[in-house]
Amino acid sequence: MKQHLVYNIDLVKLEGTGDFLCPCCGAIISPDDETERVYSVLEAKVRDDVLENLLIRCNNCSSKILLTGFSVLGRA
Repeated sequence: MKQHLVYNIDLVKLEGTGDFLCPCCGAIISPDDETERVYSVLEAKVRDDVLENLLIRCNNCSSKILLTGFSVLGRA
C-alpha cells in the first residue's frame, strides 16, 4: 500500500483568490470548486465556532493537504 505525505498549506501566505497547486502533482485547487472533482474534504476542525483547519485530499494524486490559517483570515 502506497503511503502519502500530508502537506501543509498556510492560507495566510497565499496571494490572489486562494487558488493553489497541489504540492505533489500540481493540480489547481480552488476554493470556488464545489464539485469535488479536484479535491475532497476529509475533515474540518472547528474550535469556538471558528474553522481552524481543513484536511483535504487531491483527487488526482490522493495526496492529503492540511489547510491552516482560517482563524487569521476570519479576523481580517
